Amino acid sequence: MKAKDIAELMDEPACEHNKKEKSGCAKPTPGATDGGCAFDGAQIALLPIADVAHIVHGPIACAGSSWDNRGTRSSGPTLYRIGMTTDLTEQDVVMGRGEKRLFHSIKQAVEDYNPPAVFVYNTCVPALVGDDVDAICKAAEERWGVPVVPVDAAGFYGTKNLGNRIAGEAMVKYVVGHRDPEPLPESVQRSGIKVHDVNLVGEYNIAGEFWYVLPLLDELGIRVLCTLSGDARFHEVQTMHHAEVNMMVCSKAMLNVARKLQDRFGTPWFEGSFYGITDTSQALRDFARFIGDDDLTQRTEALIEREEKRIREELEPWRKRLAGKRVLLYTGGVKSWSVISALQDLGMKVVATGTKKSTEEDKARIRELMGDDVKMLDEGSPKALLQTVKDYQADILIAGGRNMYTALKARIPFLDINQEREFGYAGYDGMLELVRQLSLTIESPVWEAVRRSAPWETPARQGNLLSAQG
Repeated sequence: MKAKDIAELMDEPACEHNKKEKSGCAKPTPGATDGGCAFDGAQIALLPIADVAHIVHGPIACAGSSWDNRGTRSSGPTLYRIGMTTDLTEQDVVMGRGEKRLFHSIKQAVEDYNPPAVFVYNTCVPALVGDDVDAICKAAEERWGVPVVPVDAAGFYGTKNLGNRIAGEAMVKYVVGHRDPEPLPESVQRSGIKVHDVNLVGEYNIAGEFWYVLPLLDELGIRVLCTLSGDARFHEVQTMHHAEVNMMVCSKAMLNVARKLQDRFGTPWFEGSFYGITDTSQALRDFARFIGDDDLTQRTEALIEREEKRIREELEPWRKRLAGKRVLLYTGGVKSWSVISALQDLGMKVVATGTKKSTEEDKARIRELMGDDVKMLDEGSPKALLQTVKDYQADILIAGGRNMYTALKARIPFLDINQEREFGYAGYDGMLELVRQLSLTIESPVWEAVRRSAPWETPARQGNLLSAQG
């Protein structure tokens, strides 16, 4: 990828705070890949496309360090679960065998698995030695008649967020616009309900949580042509240009996709979240508003009224147990504000939130939800987190898996909120899962046990020991 192409991806016109410094678009610091490199961001953005063969062109460590680090779920194909790499060695680099290994890797993937497409991820080593990945992919596509998509995202290009955008750019450039959607089967058509097609950009179906939301859209007659990229199929990505509206789910990670689909095909877009009752309802309303179907608007309001009434009744017993509990939320991006809304729906108080990977717009939403005096954590060191827990008397730390042992060693209840988690929290029913996990964590008897003084540290025990010694 040329320097001017990288600069264009960093300089996103659709971002309101484009001229301000923010982690989402910040230039990389040489030698620093804290939070993931560009290759990591590109691969995890596209890996959920479940029927594609994903080949990492580079040393095996690149594939081993990043494969399956996003807990996405598939309702069908499992090809994305197979880690494929060209496994370049020093000898391959010295002897110039990288391009040949890539060509034969594509051949093996096509002949063994017969995928609808192959994605090839370029990494630092072949990018440095000058492997012509684009030419190899083109030659392989002509040879086997299967689309072979180059994703040029060498790690040293920049940050994880830049990798997300590179992945989105590859989809718009090579995949979108090459297929029409399948016609609706007569069995799913309903009298008086017009079906509208939409896309979700930046929805990764972590722990299968989008399956909490999909039935609501189905009921409204909203067909999701493609989720880029949770539980997606290659042919679905090809049809994205036919959508009536796009929803940006994961903050600004793939903002370039939404902008270019609007520029090329006139598809409007909006940003939303499915975390929490309030945000889920607003997302459904925004779909109806952008589509402009009066009947859809009426049915959407009826569905929201029904679902909100149901979920609030089911949450009431849990609310009494969680109301007033104080939370330290350390995450980033869209979750830095969307999860706040979900916790506030439960009557909990977020005392501080992490903003390391948040944009200026994310921070503005946090202030809107929590006030101008909110504490925002740009540093996530164990010392900083534990000091914040102590200063703000937090009852629980909600963060990514890397912070789990910090919390457990300090005897603080911990809930994993990041992409490696095992439970989905999206939509109305996702709120029930969230309160269950919060209650199980906070009310676990282990905290009382580990915080209790050891038997030999109690005054009575010490007195008995002194008596025995006397």
